[in-house]
Amino acid sequence: MPSVRTDAFLLVRMETSPIPVVTVQTAPFDDQRPGTNGLRRKTAVFEGKKNYLQNYIQSVLSSIDLRDRQGCTMVVGSDGRYFSRAAIEVIVQMAAANGIGRLVIGHNGLLSTPAVSCIIRKIKAIGGIILTASHNPGGPGGDFGIKFNVSNGGPSPDTVMERISQVSRTLEEYAICPDLRIDLSRLGRHDFDLENKFKPFRVEIVDSVEVYLQLLRNIFDFNAIKSLLTGPNQLKIHIDAMNGVMGPYVRRILCDELGAPANSAVNCVPLEDFGGRPPEPNLIYATSLVDAMKGGDFGFGAAFDADGDRYMILGENGFFVNPSDSLAIIAANLSTIPYFRQMGVKGFARSMATSTALDRVAKSMKLALYETPTGWRYFGNLMDSGRCSLCGEESFGTGSDHIREKDGLWSVLVWLSIMAARKQGVEQIVRDHWAKFGRHYYCRFDYEGLDPRAAFYLMRDLDGVILDKAFTSQKFAVGDHIYSVEKADNFEYIDPVDGTVARNQGLRIIFSDASRLVFRMSGSGGGMGATIRIYAESFERDPERHSRETQVVLGPLIAIALKISNIHERTGRRGPNVIT
Repeated sequence: MPSVRTDAFLLVRMETSPIPVVTVQTAPFDDQRPGTNGLRRKTAVFEGKKNYLQNYIQSVLSSIDLRDRQGCTMVVGSDGRYFSRAAIEVIVQMAAANGIGRLVIGHNGLLSTPAVSCIIRKIKAIGGIILTASHNPGGPGGDFGIKFNVSNGGPSPDTVMERISQVSRTLEEYAICPDLRIDLSRLGRHDFDLENKFKPFRVEIVDSVEVYLQLLRNIFDFNAIKSLLTGPNQLKIHIDAMNGVMGPYVRRILCDELGAPANSAVNCVPLEDFGGRPPEPNLIYATSLVDAMKGGDFGFGAAFDADGDRYMILGENGFFVNPSDSLAIIAANLSTIPYFRQMGVKGFARSMATSTALDRVAKSMKLALYETPTGWRYFGNLMDSGRCSLCGEESFGTGSDHIREKDGLWSVLVWLSIMAARKQGVEQIVRDHWAKFGRHYYCRFDYEGLDPRAAFYLMRDLDGVILDKAFTSQKFAVGDHIYSVEKADNFEYIDPVDGTVARNQGLRIIFSDASRLVFRMSGSGGGMGATIRIYAESFERDPERHSRETQVVLGPLIAIALKISNIHERTGRRGPNVIT
């Protein structure tokens, strides 16, 4: 039976053969420069355009110096949206072929953005790839995105994004191991032998929650939060994971660890299309949470976006906490958190478009306040250099120097800690804050899907209007309101750490009464037209005037914004797509 023995020998030989590394010829795409939050496009572009995904992954990997890349560790996770599993398989195959030594991947491919940042820092990885389009819709007709976070756990700075863009414009080939397969449902370590590699390529599938949970245990007083959620005067909470990645985190941390009843958390099964709704934690899309809170049965409510870095807070009877207020209130109450009592508070930072409520807290605490462009990457240098402990953006994102990303669940735990320490409800905490610091009425108008040329010329012409010397002496009368322009500029940021300059970051008009208007082109869309955002802010010191409707207070400012921009006439729109 020599032939049978030979066949068996060949079979064993085939199974233990090194996995081949293949070089594939390709052509560059001209639209792969990452924006504020990585590269976002319609899912059909990544899935349907030949080599589109592979080109971008190769551009990311090639942006890492070859000497640093060989044998290094990277983290990979996703928010669970459609096409994530297929993309992770390609990333694994290409990481192996490009000399990465070890990949750490969340169970079933799931890792929240804060958890990725946490793991990168914990294991000293060279960086991480996060598959998410944040709050954008999922499913085959939705959006897909790829973020590359660097070794500090934060988003790529401008220099790294420029390197990725340069590679993408000249790419002619990519390397891949098409025969390499990995089961994302099998926890543990998996080693693979590759052709022309001296060391095996290793993939570790890890628990999606555990490392992040360990970090939170070292930040918060879990016993105090647990007493709040389980004691005789138990706070009833309602948490909506919006069928994104946060489901496992909410159940494990808020329910299993901190004792909230299992029915406190809803929509906790991650779905590829997020249940058919945009996973955006605001009053428009988190309607089931809003309705539940308005019933009066719950004292605290929260919702998260798809990848877990954004959040919304509601109090009893649906009392909404503006995210800019939330940032300021967290800053004013950091002493309730053991981490900050131990580490101290070094300074605060906010994006330029975020309300100036945080500035007043910083002044009262005699701490530095940094105003940055939109984009979390700008906070990284401030935190790494020890200048900043807490930072945030108006788009429902807040975080601290425990990681280098905004962190939705961390923010929720801060709020619960404040409530436990102050023994007050959400609305009372907010109103006490306004009474002490004044109220910043604030809103944002989003004009989405605009013709890119029309949006570009609108912003260019508006830039010319407000930068004209005569503009700073203008007065605008709307009804019985008169607004005098005190300052107008196109925001420019000089990084206090490395001196890099970011120009053209948004048009600002500041009035003599501290009211503001901001106009900004957003860089976080999915490639379907341009987005212009208009922000309005008005400060009110008098507590007797703290319960007015936001849109009524800001109506005159918004009228000025519409008049000087002519946005409706120039875009053919009757109004914004979204008001927040």
